[in-house]
Amino acid sequence: MEQKQEIEKAILIGCQTTEEDLAYTYSMEELASLTSTANGAVVATVTQKRERIHPSTYIGKGKVEEIILLQEETEADLVVFNDELSPSQVRNLSSQIDARIIDRTQLILDIFAQRARSKEGKLQVELAQLQYLLPRLLGQGTQLSRLGGGIGTRGPGETKLESDRRHIRRRIDDIKKQLSAIVQHRDRYRERRKKNKAFQIALVGYTNAGKSTLFNRLTEADSYEENQLFATLDPMTRKCILPSGYTALLTDTVGFIQDLPTTLIAAFRSTLEEVKEADLILHMVDMSNPDYYQHEQTVQQLIEELENEHIPQIIVYNKKEIMHQDFVPTSGKETVQISALNSDDRMKLKLELEQVIIRLMDAYHVSIPASEGKLLSLLKNETILHELHFNEESEKYTCRGYAFLDHQLAGRLQKYTF
Repeated sequence: MEQKQEIEKAILIGCQTTEEDLAYTYSMEELASLTSTANGAVVATVTQKRERIHPSTYIGKGKVEEIILLQEETEADLVVFNDELSPSQVRNLSSQIDARIIDRTQLILDIFAQRARSKEGKLQVELAQLQYLLPRLLGQGTQLSRLGGGIGTRGPGETKLESDRRHIRRRIDDIKKQLSAIVQHRDRYRERRKKNKAFQIALVGYTNAGKSTLFNRLTEADSYEENQLFATLDPMTRKCILPSGYTALLTDTVGFIQDLPTTLIAAFRSTLEEVKEADLILHMVDMSNPDYYQHEQTVQQLIEELENEHIPQIIVYNKKEIMHQDFVPTSGKETVQISALNSDDRMKLKLELEQVIIRLMDAYHVSIPASEGKLLSLLKNETILHELHFNEESEKYTCRGYAFLDHQLAGRLQKYTF
């Protein structure tokens, strides 16, 4: 039985180096959400405006003294910084503050360590943790070995911190080999799906946009859904039957986030390859979130980084029942506004999906003899069949619809075309 984790008290620290007050505020709010997701309770928040980050302590000397007093007063277990700290900053802060010092990257890695379920997910998290820890080992071994668990120390990495760098590098190489084998297996599976001419839809979006909720209801799957960041990590593919009866494959991917650690983007690149192989991207945006536009832009940026901007895309604005008052949809893109919990809205989305797929297909209008049973079956199962009429005199079926006409299918239909 899983033990209930103890809630740890956390002080959040942010340093604003730009004039963008709103973006900074949202970033700090997101840090609080991440802390809560990792089972921490925020007891205080300290912020400072500076031209640049302090090279040795991230924030100024006066603020460090303020944190020391706050920590004593609140008995906080950890101090969480909103940016990635350098090894020297961690050392300097740890020598003055009597609590664990972790940064945004460690916090996200910790959540990923809790959420990973599949072998691949666990390996990817371990790889990201070890790559993060490697440059931070010098002089940290004894201090880190005394931590005794808690936020920022979970997962496979912490048990080997006393080991030398060679050991960690060997482990990194070993994980990369194992991941490579898993990626090859997924590539073969992907090739099989392509061979079967399955239309593939990738569900992407900012974390907590409602992807798993929609995925479960469009496919009758049982992906974990919860109102928290990174509720699901491992990609899942299921069949999605559209109103015409045409079957597409829908894949739920890992949620994106602003300032996602580079080690994690690298580690999860193979998971995000699912997006690259998609024929259509469903980009979900939480329209109830005041920072929805920034979230949308973050995902678009990652789609571009993965070189997937050429793939057709529908932007699905979710949670319309609690839409933010300042919401304005993106212009110039195909959009649909839904509540993933509403069956009429889901049908509206399915119809929109079907229309987009039809636009990508070729139209056909053929008269097929009743003896061509296999071809008729193929048209029913692998194309969008709008009309099927049997003429008793000619003993032929009139078929009208849309299909992805490869060379082979086009050749077979050619002789029966009107």
